[in-house]
Amino acid sequence: MGEETVSPKGKEYLSGWTPWRIKRYWFYGIVTLFALIAPWITIDGNHLFLLSFDKLKLHLMFIQFDMQELYLMPFLLMILFIGIFGITVLGGRVFCGWMCPQTIFRVIYRDLIETKLLGIRKRIKNKQQKPDYSKAENKIKRVVAILIWTALAFIAAADLMWYFVPPEDFMAYIQNPADHPVLIGAIVGIVAFLVYDVIFLQENFCIYVCPYSRIQSVLYDDDTVMAIYNPNRGGDIYNDQKEKMFTKQKDLLSVNPNAECTTCESCVTVCPTHIDIRKGLQLECINCLECVDACTEVMGKLGKPSLVEWSSEKETLYMKGKTHYFRPKILGYITVLVIVSIVLAMMGSTKEYMLLNINKENRLYSITQNDEGKTQVDNAYTFLLQNTLNEDHEYYFDVIAPAGMEGKIKIAKPEKPFKVKPGVVKKKVVVLYTDEMLVSDNRKDTVIPITIKAYAVDAKDKVVVLRQSTFTFPRADMLK
Repeated sequence: MGEETVSPKGKEYLSGWTPWRIKRYWFYGIVTLFALIAPWITIDGNHLFLLSFDKLKLHLMFIQFDMQELYLMPFLLMILFIGIFGITVLGGRVFCGWMCPQTIFRVIYRDLIETKLLGIRKRIKNKQQKPDYSKAENKIKRVVAILIWTALAFIAAADLMWYFVPPEDFMAYIQNPADHPVLIGAIVGIVAFLVYDVIFLQENFCIYVCPYSRIQSVLYDDDTVMAIYNPNRGGDIYNDQKEKMFTKQKDLLSVNPNAECTTCESCVTVCPTHIDIRKGLQLECINCLECVDACTEVMGKLGKPSLVEWSSEKETLYMKGKTHYFRPKILGYITVLVIVSIVLAMMGSTKEYMLLNINKENRLYSITQNDEGKTQVDNAYTFLLQNTLNEDHEYYFDVIAPAGMEGKIKIAKPEKPFKVKPGVVKKKVVVLYTDEMLVSDNRKDTVIPITIKAYAVDAKDKVVVLRQSTFTFPRADMLK
C-alpha cells in the first residue's frame, strides 16, 4: 500500500507514530551501553557487581565482600528470578523481546549487519525470506558478516568476563595468555558459542533451547500484557484446531463481512520467530512487538487502529474490561521482592571489614613465675585474621574481661600492632596472661568468658570486630 493510497484519516492516524521497533533499538542501546560501562565504574576500588573467582571476592553496590560472605548470593538469585517471573506475569515475555542478550545479538546481526550494512537481506520488515547465498556476491558478504560478528562476539565475551575478572586485571592477563589458559579458554568458548548461536542457531534458541518459553504459560493469566491479535475485529483466520482457514481477504469477508483483516500477512513476514500471531498465544512469541508495528502501519493507512495490540486477553479477546496491572498476584511479587531486598540490604549493611576466627590451643594454660616473682597464668590462642579492604592496615586488639576483672587479663604476645595485606589470611599466635588471683576455687579450673575487640589501628572507627572467647584460670592448689 503506497503513500498515495493513504487516506487523510490514515495520515492523521499515523502522524507522530513511532514504531515499537525504534523504541526497542534505543532501549537496546541503553542496555548495551550500561553493560559495557558498568564493570569500569568503581568507588574506592569496589565495583557495582563483580564475582571474582580469582580473588575470591564479591563486589555488590560498591561494597566488597569476602567469599565467606557469599550467603548474600542466594538473595541476589531470588531477586533475579522473582523479578523475571513478576515481569512475565505482568508483561509476558517482555524480557525476551526487550532485554535478552540473545534477541539483542540477533537484531545486531540480522538487522544491522546483514540488512543495513551489507544488504544481504532486502528489508528489515521481511524476516521470513532467507538470503540467497548461492550468489557469489552474497557468499562474500556472508563471510564479511561472520567476521564482523566474530569481532563483536569477542567484545561481548570480554564484557561478560569483566563481571568475573576486574577489567584492570583482565587487560593485564590477556597480555600473557600462556599464564591464564582458563580465561583465554573461556573467552574462546563464549565466542564460538555466540557465533554458532547468532549466525546458525538463530531464533531456534528461543524456540527449542531456552527454558523460559516453557514456564511462561504457567505464569500467564488473563491480565498478562502481550502481543495479541483481536479476532473480534479482524475475524478468525484459524479454526479451533489451529488450522488456517483463509489466505485471501475476499474469502474471509464471504464468511465474516465485518472482518477487518486484510490478510496482507505483514504481521507474519516481520516475525523473527516465524509465527503467525493470528493463531493465538504461542510459546515462540518473544513480545518483540514487530507484528504490532506491521499491523499498525497497514491498518493506520486505512485510518483504523491495529488489529494486533499490546494488550491482555481479558481486554482484547474476552472484552471483560480494562487490564488490571496491579492485581493481587503482581502485588504479591512486589511484596516478596521488597522483603528480599530489605533482608539483603540489612545483611549487606552488617559487613565486617575484617574477618577474625579465634581458636584456643589444646593446652588449657601454663603457669610460670614472672620477673617480679609473681605467679603468671598464660592462655595461648591462634588468631586467623583477614583484611577484606583494598589497602594495608595495622591491627591490634583489646581484651574485655567480665565485671570485677577489668584490666586483670593482659596481652603478652604480640606486643605491638601487626600489618595485614588485603585478601591475605594472617595467622597470629596470641598469648594472654594474668598475674593476679582471679578466682579461688580448690575443686576445678574456672573458665572465664572474655571478649576480644580487634580493630585496625589506622581505621579504628570503621574496622572493629568483637569475638567471644574464654580464659581458663587454674584451680587454687595448682598455683601453690
